[in-house]
Amino acid sequence: MRSIKKYTLENPSEFKLKLLQWAQQFDEITWMDSNDFTQQYSSFDGILAVEAFTAIKTDYHNGFDSLKEYQEQSGDWIFGYLSYELKNDTEELVSRNKDELEFPDLYFFQPKKIFFFIGDVLEMHYLRMVDDEIEEDFKTISTTLLTTQNKAEESPCGKIKISLRITKDIYKEKVNAMLTHIYRGDIYEANFCQEFFAKESCINPLQTYHHLNAISRPPFATFLKIDKHYLLSASPERYLRKEGQKIISQPIKGTAKRSKNRVEDEKLVSALKNDPKERSENVMIVDLVRNDLSRTAVKGSVTVEELCKVYSFNQVHQMISTVVSKIDETTSPVDIIKTTFPMGSMTGAPKISAMQIIEDLEESKRGLYSGAVGYFTPTGDFDFNVVIRSILYNEEKKYISYTVGGAITAESDPDKEYEECLLKAKAMREVLEAS
Repeated sequence: MRSIKKYTLENPSEFKLKLLQWAQQFDEITWMDSNDFTQQYSSFDGILAVEAFTAIKTDYHNGFDSLKEYQEQSGDWIFGYLSYELKNDTEELVSRNKDELEFPDLYFFQPKKIFFFIGDVLEMHYLRMVDDEIEEDFKTISTTLLTTQNKAEESPCGKIKISLRITKDIYKEKVNAMLTHIYRGDIYEANFCQEFFAKESCINPLQTYHHLNAISRPPFATFLKIDKHYLLSASPERYLRKEGQKIISQPIKGTAKRSKNRVEDEKLVSALKNDPKERSENVMIVDLVRNDLSRTAVKGSVTVEELCKVYSFNQVHQMISTVVSKIDETTSPVDIIKTTFPMGSMTGAPKISAMQIIEDLEESKRGLYSGAVGYFTPTGDFDFNVVIRSILYNEEKKYISYTVGGAITAESDPDKEYEECLLKAKAMREVLEAS
């Protein structure tokens, strides 16, 4: 059981900054921010969970069964993540690529303290064991002085030098190898990714997150800390949401750059809307999502609410579709995730063949990248993003990483695909080089 106290905030934006600064004292932090992005499916403007009362940490072996047991037994809010490697729990797949980040494959925790932002209202939900701290915590956070650090303090390891896991020429060779699979009929589409990284380097995780979020201001921004592991995410994409018996998936496929010139920017939107390659990418993934959702859906309930709609973000235009289904009320929420994970937008079609080819061609283990971060409610509803446009950091190993990728189809041009990767990587690189 939780005690709940509500406060009306004079300046919600400033309070959020103070709250995140205050939260850094804890080993477990999950912060999700909509950045005031207006969307049909949302519950909160922001949500913070800190300080584990109970937790589950495991590798992919029987990962979903372990999560299902934990979710059912807790009967409470739980927050955490699913790494891409959980694919090995759902299919006969392996992960042999290099892993420098060393995140656990699955981690969820039951927080002692949760903060919900809805407009200018803050709700603090504390477990009874700590509910005597609510008023004191609110007072402490309200009176916290916002601090900034100079560059010397932010980067004690010196200037960050970004390295490429593969060169442009090797990237093109691998895309051509993937195209050979497509022409042969092994797959129709696959998401191919490449890693950029820095060794023996340090960042201030919170300052880096704020900088990345300020550049992009996406609807699924996330700051996650689990001990010495950090995720700083500017994700624009929802993976999966459950509202009662309704399931919502919103895959992104199709990207175009922004222009500061309004007329030129409108032309870019129009070009993206009408680009046959980008639309075909999106439609193929929509078909995959429909098939995935049908595995737990009430017969005939899978529908496409929105197909290939273009949304504009600070850095890019994105083509997004919305696919929904209805489930039986007895269906386990974890089973819905298990039968759709990993998400189609980060794998390909057919999904299993695409994941096998991805594993052969990529050089780095994806780990949390192209996984998902989110939460379960006490009633079994959930909401998860897709971990893209993100910086991952192992503070203990002083290893920083970001990965970008794109969908390869029969119409793909390796040079253009590489340029799209650089466009997606721009915000992360800019943030790290400014550290």
